[in-house]
Amino acid sequence: MPRIVNNLHKKEIRRTLRKKQTKEEILLWSKLRNNQIGYKWRRQVSIGNYIADFYCREKLLVIELDGSQHLDNKEYDKERAELFKVLGIKTLRFWNNEVNKNITLVIHKILIELKRASPQPSPGKERAKFPDIVQ
Repeated sequence: MPRIVNNLHKKEIRRTLRKKQTKEEILLWSKLRNNQIGYKWRRQVSIGNYIADFYCREKLLVIELDGSQHLDNKEYDKERAELFKVLGIKTLRFWNNEVNKNITLVIHKILIELKRASPQPSPGKERAKFPDIVQ
């Protein structure tokens, strides 16, 4: 069975993305890293064919930071969100300007979501939409 999280084929892409982070990713990472908010986070994690900005495995939570490039990638974002949902992974999205203007509020929203129960993977019929990724 292929590896779903941190597929080895995406290792170089993940490494490159970690080296070329946006200032907003750097700022948020400075608040998430080293269990500062009580949970372990990873950055630039591949999940299936997609790469999430930040991922908390314990709570099955992805955080995506969106800049203007996401206005043109709505279909890509929709497909990625659908796969994550099938896998039981919740996605929180923040605009870059939210991180820049009020990082405290962003962290507060993340903490609220972390306190909720972890989602569960979707039933088999929804999982069948991704046969090459999900068994």
